[in-house]
Amino acid sequence: MPAPERLDEVFLAHLRARLAEFDVRALPGVGRRRAAVTLTLVEEGTGADIPGLACSAPPWSEAPALLLTRRSAGMRAHAGQWALPGGRIDEGEAPEEAARRELQEEVGLEVGADAVLGRLDDYATRSGYVITPVLVWAPAARDLVANAAEVASMHRLPLSELRRADAPLLNTVRGAEHPVLRMPVGSAWIAAPTAAFLYQFREWCLFGRPTRVAHFDQPFFAWQ
Repeated sequence: MPAPERLDEVFLAHLRARLAEFDVRALPGVGRRRAAVTLTLVEEGTGADIPGLACSAPPWSEAPALLLTRRSAGMRAHAGQWALPGGRIDEGEAPEEAARRELQEEVGLEVGADAVLGRLDDYATRSGYVITPVLVWAPAARDLVANAAEVASMHRLPLSELRRADAPLLNTVRGAEHPVLRMPVGSAWIAAPTAAFLYQFREWCLFGRPTRVAHFDQPFFAWQ
């Protein structure tokens, strides 16, 4: 579809239709821990605050964006890395419930079950998790509060940035059977697994191209 100018009912209907058609591929969790992350659709606001990516003109932009975070430097695992809000699925929780809970705990954004649009494919990480990505519709989300113990900073990544012609970035690393996937943002880049979810969202939800991402690998720094 054409690049959406704003988060409106037309774009929401488009996303619902795309996700209703999507054949989600789940992965078995035997021997792995399970987690969920949110691909949260929000307004771009005052900009992504990412190196090389210009901010929107003040005071506020209603252009669509995805909510990203940088993990706190004090985290025991994956400190300082780009991430989507999310975390471990508790006993008895569905991925959608865990995604909504983690969204509230990490960035102070509380949404109801009706804000959940659907899922994309699971991704198994080198660190022993199976992660389920859940799409959430939360347009304005203007009063976010980062949990300092988990989140160093919050960023609104414009969907226009996902359409870049140089995405994705693929390279090989020793010991990996498949290419490592990265997504360029501004003058920086984001690695899988976060990049895998961003790429599949781009390919299916924005371009309508069936694309699988579970086979893509992660760079060495994300293996632990």
